[in-house]
Amino acid sequence: MSKTTNWASPDLQSLVDLFFPDPEDLGAFREVPSSAVPENYRQLLAHPHHMTVANEEFHHSPVSVEVLAEQQTDSHYSRQILLRRTVDQQVIQYGIVRINRQQIPADVMNQIESKILPLGRVLIDHDIMRTVKLLSLWQVVPGPYLTEQFALGPLAECYGRTAILYLNALPVVELLEIVKV
Repeated sequence: MSKTTNWASPDLQSLVDLFFPDPEDLGAFREVPSSAVPENYRQLLAHPHHMTVANEEFHHSPVSVEVLAEQQTDSHYSRQILLRRTVDQQVIQYGIVRINRQQIPADVMNQIESKILPLGRVLIDHDIMRTVKLLSLWQVVPGPYLTEQFALGPLAECYGRTAILYLNALPVVELLEIVKV
């Protein structure tokens, strides 16, 4: 796979750069059309819905969130997360999220920052008007960090997506979501 990557909006590189000085530690990304994504991954990724709901339906299990790292500025809250099936604690998703905190009500932002529920569940529970815009699908060859998080073999591949959540018609949340099936 080529080391050259064509980053898409949201700027994949800027999301990865939030937590990885060397993006190859996370993985090598190649943008792919939906038709090139295996069916099980396409079912999980190629839709305009929250990944919380998609994962719960696909895996027949509620999911929990584990926050691995976070960063805060006056305007943004960013974190890298794992989603786990609650039935067996298996990691099923890795993600990087960047939230424009100025566009989210303070009580909702406090619940997000409490790290108890996945972002999608918080927004759904608060019935905040939201639209998920799928931007790109990615074939990912995991680097050492992602391989460790997913407990994958050295040459395994997985797939992910970049998306933007619009809240009340404003782009508020940038997402990189990588799943394991």
